[in-house]
Amino acid sequence: MGRTLDPLLARNVQWAQRKIADDPQFFQRMDAQQKPNYLWIGCSDSRVTANDVLELDPGQVFVHRNIANVVHTSDLNILSVLEFAVEHLKVQHIIVCGHYGCGGIERVFAPERGELFDHWLQPVSMFYRKHRKAFDALPDEQRLERMCEINIEMQVRRLAATPIVENAWARGQELHLHGWIYRIGNGLLRDLGPHLSSIAERDELPSIDDCVRQELASS
Repeated sequence: MGRTLDPLLARNVQWAQRKIADDPQFFQRMDAQQKPNYLWIGCSDSRVTANDVLELDPGQVFVHRNIANVVHTSDLNILSVLEFAVEHLKVQHIIVCGHYGCGGIERVFAPERGELFDHWLQPVSMFYRKHRKAFDALPDEQRLERMCEINIEMQVRRLAATPIVENAWARGQELHLHGWIYRIGNGLLRDLGPHLSSIAERDELPSIDDCVRQELASS
């Protein structure tokens, strides 16, 4: 490809031409407004793109992606996206979607530490360390898959604890939180939960530590 990205620009022209041929008003509609009903908080993995897996056109889903779909409550990026989506776009659904085989989640099992990558993953790493004995009793593949699933529930709970979401619920705004996971090997999404639509539902959840202790102890 060399030093230029001309092949990508050429592909863009072909794509735009195909879109116009299939739907002459496509770009006029896209240009007129952005009114997505969904905020997707997903992993940065290049194989997991929201519009593709949901089969939605541009303009139908607002997207934030980061390593391992972590909701850092001190991260101005994700908080700005969340505030814009909830208070300006008035999305009704927020989907936290991770995926099996996540390299970010796999990293939390590594013994070495010190990179910025590890700082980002610290909430997940700390959870693993707290329950390390139970996780390490699982076969490697099962351990990774279960940690990918638990991470999604953790992030839904962290999302529900933000003042942005709390304030929306307090003023009676319709807002539903969902936890999903995607399997790259078959292209299918799975609804893991939890489903939260109010402060009361959030506060009624049992401790995630207790849930995981019980589950891993019985596995």
